[in-house]
Amino acid sequence: MSAQIIDGKAIAATIRGEIAAEVEAMTAQYGKVPGLAAVLVGERRDSQTYVRMKKKACAEVGITSFGHDLPEDISQEELLKVVRDLNANPEVNGILVQLPLPDHIDDEEVLGGVDLEKDVDGFHPINIGRLSMKRRDPLFVPCTPKGCIELLDRSGIEIEGKRAVVLGRSNIVGLPVAMLLLHRNATLTICHSRTQDLPGVVREADILIAAVGRAEMVRGDWVKPGVSVIDVGINAVDDPTRERGYRLVGDVAFDEVKEVAAAITPVPGGVGPMTIAMLLRNTTDSAKRTLGME
Repeated sequence: MSAQIIDGKAIAATIRGEIAAEVEAMTAQYGKVPGLAAVLVGERRDSQTYVRMKKKACAEVGITSFGHDLPEDISQEELLKVVRDLNANPEVNGILVQLPLPDHIDDEEVLGGVDLEKDVDGFHPINIGRLSMKRRDPLFVPCTPKGCIELLDRSGIEIEGKRAVVLGRSNIVGLPVAMLLLHRNATLTICHSRTQDLPGVVREADILIAAVGRAEMVRGDWVKPGVSVIDVGINAVDDPTRERGYRLVGDVAFDEVKEVAAAITPVPGGVGPMTIAMLLRNTTDSAKRTLGME
């Protein structure tokens, strides 16, 4: 029997509807709307596309977006000044610095320069530090990991007491999602390039989060029956039958694994829409906190 398909598009649409209602209530009660500032350095097409999608999503739910498109050769100090000005702007509740930044920019210093209370990407060292400790709640959780957990919750998948395996240990997805699973009382294993007998370890998972960036690496015989799979990967593979010459696939061989799993996210249409929905969620929560609504 094929797995339940976890429809990230539909779940994200539901969340956007909830946020739009909250923004409308905030406007009616306080005359305020949340504001999100996106800082884009350089002209990477993928980054431009992501920022454009985020601005469109803001407009859909009633969040004001502030765009800052900066040249590739901007200095570190000039970029930090932009961030500091946004920190001081009361209309801005969230600041998003689109990654990756050019090589001459110190990512850590820039992300650390974002006001902790406007760090809607969840990458400030203090937010990440709190996420890594017991009984410490970060103000914000990184959007993609938060979206992964939201998909599990809204699909009725129990986390507590389950054996969770995370493939990948990146700062953006693997490590934070592992910490979130641990906070929810899962028994956790993090796998990486030095993990021995990777298929055997994956086969123990009740919940599998795949975030390694290797196309269709997880095969059908890697997973046990009944596993719940969240596929964060998005990889382009050649496909001459497509007009673009390629198609997008995840880190999981979807057609094989869906015949074994209990639930699985598709690629595209799974985790991707949730990342932007969680960015809107964090921005709205920031505005509510500023207004004393939480």
